[in-house]
Amino acid sequence: MNREEKNLLKRQQIIRSAMEEFGENTYGEASLNAICKNGNVSKGIIYHYFKDKDDLYLSCVAECFHRLTTFLNSQILSFNNVEDDIKKYIDMRHRFFNENPDCSNIFFYALLQPPKHLVEEIKEIKAELDRFNIGFYQQVLQNVKLKSDISREEAIEFFLMFQESFNHYFQDKTYGDSRKLFDEHELKLSKLLKIIFYGIAREETK
Repeated sequence: MNREEKNLLKRQQIIRSAMEEFGENTYGEASLNAICKNGNVSKGIIYHYFKDKDDLYLSCVAECFHRLTTFLNSQILSFNNVEDDIKKYIDMRHRFFNENPDCSNIFFYALLQPPKHLVEEIKEIKAELDRFNIGFYQQVLQNVKLKSDISREEAIEFFLMFQESFNHYFQDKTYGDSRKLFDEHELKLSKLLKIIFYGIAREETK
């Protein structure tokens, strides 16, 4: 095994231990000492591969976002019905986080309650997922007859505005654990997507 391969394995070892720690605790609560203990590595080794706690945390966030986006892109979707498409999308997310529980805590706190000094870095990391979501929304729109005064470009713009406002809604809320955050976010996301497509007013029948 050459030096490059050894370095890669050691970096992956640190990432695995950090994923475990950040997967159970928020950024502020997570401890480098715990990462060292669980990963059987010294702080010196961590600082050899990562500049600081922020760098290590962002690497874990990037790992989670990339794994989720890769999983979503690997799924075959047929776009035929708005409600079915939304359900499939939410189900895919549930399946991913059930199969990757270490990512759940990291993903949702990074997305909804990120460390304030790392907001811009996390925004760059989630750009890949944003592109998937926009692509998904565009596909669903193909089965929607838009109102005459709304263009597809405006529909995409409204979607991005809703998404930003929706995520901001969770920033100052307090949760005892990430599972409650996950459950409330996904429930509201499903309803929000339907509202975007159908509105909230019930049509009166004549």
